[in-house]
This record gives sequence, structure tokens and C-alpha cells, in this order.
Amino acid sequence: METKVYTPAEIPAAAALLTAGQLVAFPTETVYGLGADATNVAAVKQVYQAKGRPSDNPLIVHVDDVETVERFAQPLSEAAKKLIKAFWPGPLTMIFKLKPNALAPEVTGGLQTAAFRNPDNEATLALIRAAGTPIVGPSANTSGKPSPTTAQHVLHDLHGRIAGILDDGPTKVGVESTVLDLSTDQPAILRPGAVTPEAIERVIGMPVQTELHHVGAKEVPKAPGMKYKHYAPNAQVYIVDRSEDWPEALAWAAQQDVPMGVMATDDILTNNQIPANCEQFSLGEDIQSASRELFAGLRHFDTETEIKDILCQAFENKGLGLAYMNRLNKSAGQTHFSV
Repeated sequence: METKVYTPAEIPAAAALLTAGQLVAFPTETVYGLGADATNVAAVKQVYQAKGRPSDNPLIVHVDDVETVERFAQPLSEAAKKLIKAFWPGPLTMIFKLKPNALAPEVTGGLQTAAFRNPDNEATLALIRAAGTPIVGPSANTSGKPSPTTAQHVLHDLHGRIAGILDDGPTKVGVESTVLDLSTDQPAILRPGAVTPEAIERVIGMPVQTELHHVGAKEVPKAPGMKYKHYAPNAQVYIVDRSEDWPEALAWAAQQDVPMGVMATDDILTNNQIPANCEQFSLGEDIQSASRELFAGLRHFDTETEIKDILCQAFENKGLGLAYMNRLNKSAGQTHFSV
């Protein structure tokens, strides 16, 4: 099929595709999602096919209001209501217990829970309202590859596989939403994101579990990104852990007889001699810009060069750094540059 790119002025046309059971990628503040009517089983099955996504990897349901969540979920706890008031719309996904048979197994991975999010993007909220249905929204990329932060990234991966893309420019956060499990006695973060554990604890006044659970081969994950390989470019990524490691890492890169990629903040790029065989990609000034640019950098080296190895800067594993390092470790396969 021909994949058409829509502007926000063309939302009614994009929404009509969703209503007709077609797939339409949409922007959020985090990454671009691949949208389908969450109540249409045939449409949801197409999402898995288009992405090449394992069928036991559950999908996030995107809504434009709390009332939609209450149609499907069991009564919301006081903690959930507080978090919704504090962080919605925004990059926080919450997992709730469902009413019996509320959503198809294709949406939930066969579980009795589902993840819901109210994205902070006016174009997508208008799309949901125009379609008149909640929409599932895994990242709009080929499964396992870096998540898309522009419509062009989506077009590269899914052109010809989906009906449309709603283009609202680059995303603002750049890493997927925090996923918080509220279906158990103790709230637990299953995927770190821009909403930090500390911020959640301040709102609900109780501790949040942050030890990420390792999902076994035969176990169904409760949230995306827990079980399968994610965010990986074609090139091998090497994580450079400390600022003082960069001179030796770059000296190693200079000795290679192939082009190399370097992803780092401006101070690292400015204060070190970058070898001639290294192409630079700036992560900006700090963890905020680095999180926003991480996937764009990985995709840059995937699609625009012949680079086979990438050196990428690490950040402290706290705050937004939790989300950044979670994605970077997955993209690198936990491979660190050794000095």
C-alpha cells in the first residue's frame, strides 16, 4: 500500500483510516506510535504484522480522557487518581486490572491487565477524539530497532506497510514513557522514562519498586520493552562510561581501519581530539537533550553511513538518566568500552 503523510490539518482523514481498521502512526511527546483501533481485533493483529512484533508483547492503549480508562479498567485506586491528576497528559503509562473481557487478548498479551496512557500531544489527542476510539500505540518502527522520533523515521521503517502517518514534527522527550504497574500491591516501574520514581513517590506518598524484573523465555511481559531485544541499530554500540575514558576510547577508534561513529555531548566533542575516521553526532548539552537525541543518533548511523561501530556516552543512572541508560544498554547489548 502507499503510506500517506498527513499534517495536523488533515486529522479527520487520518482518523477515518483508523475507523476503517487501517494503521496510522501518530506523534507523542516521547516517540511516534503505531496506531490502530484498540477495540478492533483485526486492526490490532495488523500492528504485530507490520512491526514484526512478538504476539505476547502487550500494547499500550492511548486515550484522550480518564473516562475511557474507566470503561475498561477496574475501579481506579486513589494512588492512580493522584497520578493521573499530576502527570496526565504526559509520559506516564499505568497498568491496571481490567474488567472481564474488556479488551481482546491481542491487546493485553493474554493478561488480565492493560497499560493506558494519555499522551501530551494535541494532534494525537485530536486524532483519538476524531476516531472515536482508544488506539493502541507501540513505537512505530520495525521491532527491535531504535524507536522513531520523527515521521521520516517511521516512513523509513514502515513505508508500504501502514496506511498513514500523522506528522507533527520531532518528539520532545525522545525516550518512551515510564511504565508503572498499579495492578499489584506495591507500585512497580517496569520501564523507566521521563517521569522518575522520585516524582511518583512524592505524589502517592509510598515507595515504588524500581528493580526491573527479568522476564523469562516462557513468561508474558506486562509491559513493552521487558523481554525482547530493543532499540538496536545495525552497528555495534560501545558505551563509554566516564568522561576520563574518552581519550583512550577515541585512540582505539583511530586505530580501526573502518569508519566509526561517536555520540556524545558538546563538551566531550569539543574537549577531545576526534579522529579523522570518526563521524560525530551531538547529544547536545545535558541528559535532557541526550535523551531526546539518542534514537535519532542511532538511526543516523543506521541509515546515512556505513559505520559498523559506535562509541556512545553514558550518563549517571538516576533521574532521566535511568531511562536513557536503560535504552542505551539495550541498544548496546550491555557492551561497554573497556579501558
